[in-house]
Amino acid sequence: RTDARRSEGAAGDRGLSAKSSDHFVLSAVVFRHREQNLVSDFLAQLRADLHRAAGESLSWKNIKSHPQRLHVAQAIGAAPWLTSSSVVVCKRHLPTLPHADLAYMYTFRLLLERLSWFARERAGVIDCTLAQIGHFKVASLREYETRLRAGPTNVHWPALPRPTQIDQPNRIEFLQLADLAASAITQAFNPDEYGNVELRYLQALAPRIYRRPPGKITSYGLKLHPWNAITQPLYPWIDAL
Repeated sequence: RTDARRSEGAAGDRGLSAKSSDHFVLSAVVFRHREQNLVSDFLAQLRADLHRAAGESLSWKNIKSHPQRLHVAQAIGAAPWLTSSSVVVCKRHLPTLPHADLAYMYTFRLLLERLSWFARERAGVIDCTLAQIGHFKVASLREYETRLRAGPTNVHWPALPRPTQIDQPNRIEFLQLADLAASAITQAFNPDEYGNVELRYLQALAPRIYRRPPGKITSYGLKLHPWNAITQPLYPWIDAL
């Protein structure tokens, strides 16, 4: 039996206005309970590599230089004990939604599906912790997850026996790793002020992305939503991951 922890971080913004980012990314990093010390050691080494104080909370927005960001992505991509799965929401191609929380929770549902499949394949279970995001209430998550568990979904619920928790990255350091992964992936989708995207961080992370042969990476480890005849031609480089 494989008991695993899953930490989830988000990048981009949840907003649906014209001024919001074009994409929102929700990422999870999965590792075995018995490997928690490896994660702590990994983050401690990252802090040392980045010349940060011991125990300092790591956040992508506070890692400014490209060489340091690339090093972070390469280090995550080289961690054999880690698996990552992400949902990338292509917001400009979504039908109108009533509010950002609904879009966020549906993204959460898509990620739950994939991670439950990952655990099912290994006859294991996963404990889930979400990073707290602004203005999102724990009660909203509880209500939504309760409705999901009561209705038909593609989630393999036996792999998720306990309710999802929400906490702060400065309290649960594993959430910092999820934030770094989500933010690195976001750089491949949300253009900078000059209209450019940065693929190298995602390419460096690619070895750790959940793959289930013969399924495509876009079905399991990097789910784009929506993924259809309109959005597929926009990201031709994904097939090379």
